Amino acid sequence: MDHLWSPWRYKYIAGIDRQEGCVFCRARDNPDDAQTLVVYRGLLVYVILNLFPYTSGHLMIVPYRHTASFVDLDEPATAEMFQLAKRAAKALHEEYHPEGYNIGMNLGRAAGAGVADHIHLHVVPRWTGDANFLSVVGETRVVSEDLSVTRTRLSRHFSQ
Repeated sequence: MDHLWSPWRYKYIAGIDRQEGCVFCRARDNPDDAQTLVVYRGLLVYVILNLFPYTSGHLMIVPYRHTASFVDLDEPATAEMFQLAKRAAKALHEEYHPEGYNIGMNLGRAAGAGVADHIHLHVVPRWTGDANFLSVVGETRVVSEDLSVTRTRLSRHFSQ
């Protein structure tokens, strides 16, 4: 078995089980957007980087309201969520020039949701070959850009 050495991740991984409550609600309530990796705050939803991204620029659009139900999300929040998904795709296009996108939700633990009790919409830039042998065989992803750099690059597209 090969090991990928990444000691910079230990601080987060060691504390993940000790933190109480919802990760998205903690980010919502924390005013330090750089610390929480919040890229943009809208009226009813916000944009945040994924701490375990599939690729550089992996964003999530999250409603402020804590809910596990997509059906129960009100129309204004739903509309803003998808408007920001379009804006996120545009920002990613301008910064990273991806060849495609995965945009979607995993609703419920059985559907693969890592955080099942607070819905969120993933916007993931994709490139031909980004699921290479390392991801498929080695079950390892290499993300070549630090999350703080990604946040800086993408935040400017939402401040306009």
